[in-house]
Amino acid sequence: MSQSKTQGPDPSKIMQIGMGFWASKTLLTAVNLKLFTHLAQGELTGKEIQNRLGLHERSLFDFLDSLVALGFLKRKGIKEDAVYQNSDESDLFLDQNKLTYIGGILEMSNNRLYRFWNDLEEGLKTGKPQNESKQGDKPLFEAIYSNEDRLREFLHAMGGVQAGNFDHFARNFDFSKFKTHCDIGGAGGNLCVHIAKNNPHISSTCYDLPKVAPIAEDNFRTLGLSDRIKATPGDFFEEELPRADLITMCNVLHDWGTDDKKMLISKAYTSLPNGGALVVIENIIDDERRQNAFGLMMSLNMLIETDSGFDFSLSDFKGWVSEIGFKRIDLMPLIGPSSAIIARK
Repeated sequence: MSQSKTQGPDPSKIMQIGMGFWASKTLLTAVNLKLFTHLAQGELTGKEIQNRLGLHERSLFDFLDSLVALGFLKRKGIKEDAVYQNSDESDLFLDQNKLTYIGGILEMSNNRLYRFWNDLEEGLKTGKPQNESKQGDKPLFEAIYSNEDRLREFLHAMGGVQAGNFDHFARNFDFSKFKTHCDIGGAGGNLCVHIAKNNPHISSTCYDLPKVAPIAEDNFRTLGLSDRIKATPGDFFEEELPRADLITMCNVLHDWGTDDKKMLISKAYTSLPNGGALVVIENIIDDERRQNAFGLMMSLNMLIETDSGFDFSLSDFKGWVSEIGFKRIDLMPLIGPSSAIIARK
């Protein structure tokens, strides 16, 4: 009678995570090369991809088939006889021509964040940012807003990282009790666009710094939504927030420390009418801090990028908003690791 072999500890996960930068850089490179945008127009052979992207023949199929093995591409045939196409997820989220494109944050990760994360150990020991400011450059937001090209890349990234969530929120949240909406720190206006397209009765305002407003206005004009959405310049540290029935903050609170988080929540409370709501869309960490690895690592990214920012749990948020005066708090799961917290006045 054969005896079953006892399954001991397996190093597979250690190797998968420890060497995870291989998979990460493979995907980031494909996004930067716009591979998925090309394939969204139709399937291509390896040779056609090589010519379109200007790649060398060496490792061409290793690169493409790695993306197949990772689940980002589909393939019929093999090597020279192969034809490639996007996976369903790649086609929806990594085609630059779709509103659901999330590749902006991946582009910024490839161009900026990738090298800064090499200094995570130093950040953990010093508690200080490890980005451009470490070399004596301007702090993150000051540096970004002082250069239009860098600003546009940043806004593209911030809109892209939540594109799927914005679409889901705009389609599934009950907007029937609201007529006016203001997105605080609204960047290029991506959330406003999704809400306007799916809720014709809503009038939206995208509120961000003066250098951002023209970029948002260009987006609204291009999409034919200038009559429904306006870009209002302002500084939420220096001014009161615009009044609206519904105020949203997306990937804004995690940039700041606890005192600034409370200040922004308090300003939102003041600008809302009774019955109004504040919606915060972030990678909300589970209360037990065991499951949302992306949210926890996003908080590490705030160490890399900011002086005092961090991500938070629903329990953390409830404590802040209850102290300020909000009465009812609900959690709306979105796509992947993100959620919307709704605080009603």
